[in-house]
Amino acid sequence: MNIAALDLNLLVAFHAMLEHRNVTRAGEAIQLSQPAMSSALRRLRLLFEDPLFIRAGLEMKPTPRALQLSAAVRQVIQTIQADILQPAKFEARSSTRTFTMLMPDIGEANFLPRILVMLANEAPHLNLRTLAMPRHAAAESLESGAADMAMGYFPDLQKAGFYQQQLMRSSHVCLIRKDHPDIGAQMSLAQFTAASHVVVKPHGREHVFEKFLQQQGITRRVVLEISNFLSLLPLIESSDLMATVPQDLAEFCVQHGKVRTVPTPLSAPVIDLQLHWHQRLQKDPGHAWLRSSIHRLFSNT
Repeated sequence: MNIAALDLNLLVAFHAMLEHRNVTRAGEAIQLSQPAMSSALRRLRLLFEDPLFIRAGLEMKPTPRALQLSAAVRQVIQTIQADILQPAKFEARSSTRTFTMLMPDIGEANFLPRILVMLANEAPHLNLRTLAMPRHAAAESLESGAADMAMGYFPDLQKAGFYQQQLMRSSHVCLIRKDHPDIGAQMSLAQFTAASHVVVKPHGREHVFEKFLQQQGITRRVVLEISNFLSLLPLIESSDLMATVPQDLAEFCVQHGKVRTVPTPLSAPVIDLQLHWHQRLQKDPGHAWLRSSIHRLFSNT
């Protein structure tokens, strides 16, 4: 028999006949009319080349062939009901799933500690893996399944086929050492442009503030360019250099080093930090749980 010729609805009808031994009652059990159930029985007889059920008084008795098929058909029906038709489930407390997240070094330092505390309490066996890559590669990674979500500033993912969820907004501030000799609690534009600056330019990721200065036609002396945000802290602590960074990174540096923040003398741009994921994972229950949990952690920050 060619499996392509098998209508699974016929197996449902066969199973109902085994259970009820009556065409009318079997049809009622699976919401088929008596004529429709009779038609299904005719198709079953043709398919298996056997009468399958023979009338004996008030009952339809299964033939030997029907009895031979009964256990296998019951197993198929039970498998479909238990494993295929049941909605997908995710049990956070027992899950051993590994999620891969795209996240710059700022996020690893600033976001992961809080996420790990949450996971320890709610999903102690769940695992995370983070990747840093150029923005232009993020979409391909999410589309291919190499990564499950991206967390941070990913403007290239604002397009069809991707979902976004707002976490927080982060402004820009200037970061200097606590005992900087020339700059107090406030500074003028002249002080800003005269200061010695360190600029972070990660590979493949644009620096929003640098682009803003270019648009405004503002120049200042850049003494040092580096590729990693987390290298800033020891550099700022040990020099008179200034860095203009997102507020969330500045707060991390203030918490862990001998540095302080100063408002920029400009209307600095604000960036949206978001979760991003591909549409193929929109209905995945484990993914939905994780992104909801992360949103709960950071959306009021």
